[in-house]
Amino acid sequence: MSTFKDRGRSALLVIDVQNGVVEDAFSRNDVVGHIKDVIQKAREKGVPVIWVQHSDEELEIDSNSWHIVPELAPLPSEPIVRKLFRSSFEETDLEAILESLEVDHLYICGAQTNNCVRHTNHAALERGYDITLIRDGHTTSGYEWKGHTIVAADIINEQNDNLLGYTLPGRKASVVDSSAITF
Repeated sequence: MSTFKDRGRSALLVIDVQNGVVEDAFSRNDVVGHIKDVIQKAREKGVPVIWVQHSDEELEIDSNSWHIVPELAPLPSEPIVRKLFRSSFEETDLEAILESLEVDHLYICGAQTNNCVRHTNHAALERGYDITLIRDGHTTSGYEWKGHTIVAADIINEQNDNLLGYTLPGRKASVVDSSAITF
């Protein structure tokens, strides 16, 4: 249904599953396992897998924290988008990659739910893409802020709930468990 009339392919977007991003993330091992399973399904079906890798003062390029977790490994043929902002689209070549692959539908997984995953979900919808957030394929860390305890599981559940049935003119979001992803 996307707004792209000349595209008709899907891609899997794996956002910031880096050592320093997920080291203390909620259900880290389970989520990484679900992402690994979905990557395998995508590769088996010929669906492009696109990796996103964040860098900042805590994720210095080539540091251990910056590297993608050892359980996951991009193939040499799979694009890696390097970013500095929460949205995977902002000042990156992601849009050009998606255009060249004729992608109009993104399956999204990764970390952190309340930051880069959330901002990329909305940026994709605003740019005309349909999205499917993988319900058990994204995670975040809890934190304290202004005297409030923010619980990671609540953030994840809120993002899943927030996207259920969400639409914009000509595009839509859905939320699906990793086990139900068939591409």
